[in-house]
Amino acid sequence: MSKQPSTLTFLLDVLICSLGAFGGPEAHYGVFTQQMVAKKKYLSEEELLELIALTQVLPGPSSTQTIIAIGYKIGGPKLGFLTLLVWALPIVSFMTLLAVLFEFFTSNNISLDFVRYVSAMAVGFILVAAIKINRKVIKDKLTVFLLLLSALTTYFIRDAWIYPTMLVFGGFLSVVTHHRKAIWTQVRISPKWIYLWVFIAFALGNLGLSLTISHPLIVLFEKFYRYGYLVIGGGQVVIPLMYNELVESFKYLSSEEFLLGFGFIQGMPGPMFSFSAFVGGLALRESGSLMQVLAGFISALGIFLPGTLLIYFVYPIWEQIKKIDGIQVALRGILAVAGGFILVAAVILLSKVGLDSLNITVIVFTTLALWYNKIPAPLIVLSVLTLGFIL
Repeated sequence: MSKQPSTLTFLLDVLICSLGAFGGPEAHYGVFTQQMVAKKKYLSEEELLELIALTQVLPGPSSTQTIIAIGYKIGGPKLGFLTLLVWALPIVSFMTLLAVLFEFFTSNNISLDFVRYVSAMAVGFILVAAIKINRKVIKDKLTVFLLLLSALTTYFIRDAWIYPTMLVFGGFLSVVTHHRKAIWTQVRISPKWIYLWVFIAFALGNLGLSLTISHPLIVLFEKFYRYGYLVIGGGQVVIPLMYNELVESFKYLSSEEFLLGFGFIQGMPGPMFSFSAFVGGLALRESGSLMQVLAGFISALGIFLPGTLLIYFVYPIWEQIKKIDGIQVALRGILAVAGGFILVAAVILLSKVGLDSLNITVIVFTTLALWYNKIPAPLIVLSVLTLGFIL
């Protein structure tokens, strides 16, 4: 990064990422690679991959934590918080509105056909990110081995625990095969404990309040805050937990309503955790529109807050400990494993979109446009959405 960007400039880039981030966390990383790395050079491919690896072992929304950490890196805690708002607020607002107007949408059979080619576009974003990132992390036979091993392992085993396990294994193997032995130097670490204490205070305080006060907004905040810190792996992983509790146990909404909202979020840009705004808003439909709006935003706040507090606590520590020679050695393996995650995400999504002629055309168009930087990412998104409207 040649010079410090203005807050407004950086947040505009975050908004571009938010409005172009279709397809889940892996596709989001492709958007970050294009906008934050290749175009604006706020950080390098290696630094982005470090953040991706770091957020894989933390509870919370991984792509959201990644972009918050980028904001923190550029401008400290304040910019990190503003980054969260700009990244999440557009889709949270839309999903809250969808909950309020749910009856209108369902009775008029609003079609989502215009987003039919978004998944194919997301494949293009991921392919370009995978190529650009893996060109940086592949350095020798060990990194090639770890990249292929992580890709194959996570293709066949998709449970949340496999990702942190593979990252730890990659770092461990890189250290034990390193020729130098005196690599564990000392550094001074100054943890910002306040964020950890606030995280714990909310967890315990919410539980106590929900047991003593039955106000629906407090109950919803407690539930979504708990979802936010119990889940490693992002929005796709939290969906079954939300379904079991909110649909099957508490009957806040029906299975059909839950799945309809989930289908809608698949075609929308931004973080998957914003689905919480729809579920929370719909849960209080009998309490009036104002309560629905409050419930939507409070539910979203609840699910995003724990991951934000944790990345605020962990990121500064990471910046300090990665100066240790041993951590730098471990990073060689960790980044290779993370590169495998990105690679297999492209393969998995490619297998899901269907290889008809139009999808292949969209994939090739997106990949070439991004690779040669001929068309800005927002125009690519607009072009693909327009194609969905026309055809």
